[in-house]
Amino acid sequence: MPGTKEIRAKITSVKNTQKITKAMQMVATSKMRRAQERMRAARPYAEKMRNVIGHLTQANPDYRSPYLQGRETVANVGIIVVSTDRGLAGGLNANVFKQTLFLMREWQAKGAGVKLCVVGAKGMAFFRRLDVPILAHVTHLGDRPHVKDLIGTVKVMLDAYRAGELDRLFLVNAEFVNTMTQKPSVTQLLPAQSLDTEALQEHWDYLYEPEAAQILDDLLMRYIESQVYRAAVENVASEMAARMVAMKAASDNAGKLIGEMQLIYNKARQAAITKELSEIVSGAAAV
Repeated sequence: MPGTKEIRAKITSVKNTQKITKAMQMVATSKMRRAQERMRAARPYAEKMRNVIGHLTQANPDYRSPYLQGRETVANVGIIVVSTDRGLAGGLNANVFKQTLFLMREWQAKGAGVKLCVVGAKGMAFFRRLDVPILAHVTHLGDRPHVKDLIGTVKVMLDAYRAGELDRLFLVNAEFVNTMTQKPSVTQLLPAQSLDTEALQEHWDYLYEPEAAQILDDLLMRYIESQVYRAAVENVASEMAARMVAMKAASDNAGKLIGEMQLIYNKARQAAITKELSEIVSGAAAV
């Protein structure tokens, strides 16, 4: 059994760790509330943009954007992966990476090549070890990502798609369900998918001014940017929620460990006292 001095040192160390995890839990709780507000503000715009693009796939304009045209053969697939910059967020990044690897293997089994665009330092550290081309990456967006920080990386993927270097473009990110649940989500960005048109009018279309080509291309670029921005904002909310839960579990486990070590310390201290008393009694009897 270790001595009382070593046990006291371990208890002090675990208590210091518990203070850190509790502080990180409180910080994550505070940031999560603001992150959720930004997420809720970004969702309606991104959803409306998705509906408009979905309707455009059913329209019949004079100009058909290459972003709307499906390709029969898929030679290369692009995947935009959104991860966190920091760790200590439970299995959030691991689940996103697992879903990305599953998507990669699925398309590689079909004979297609895979090219990545990585958002977040953790994703960059993970995927650069694999034998997969990374066309673009951006890291350290902070707790308040801005769309201007994502435009450059998104444009690289759009240019590759327009040039025929990519035939599909997917987005993989953590979807915020609630404080306890964040699940990986896969969205096909290009070619844009049609939506359920049962609720639409029987005859409808859009009027374009000045011309369909410029408006459609710009609109589709804004659409991709809005979807990636929404994913980045939602990923921050998921990160804070996952970190809050992980740090609470760490604090609780530290408390249990302190209790167990305190019991061991008491036993060791009692044994030392009993030994000293026995030595005193034995010495007195010998005299």
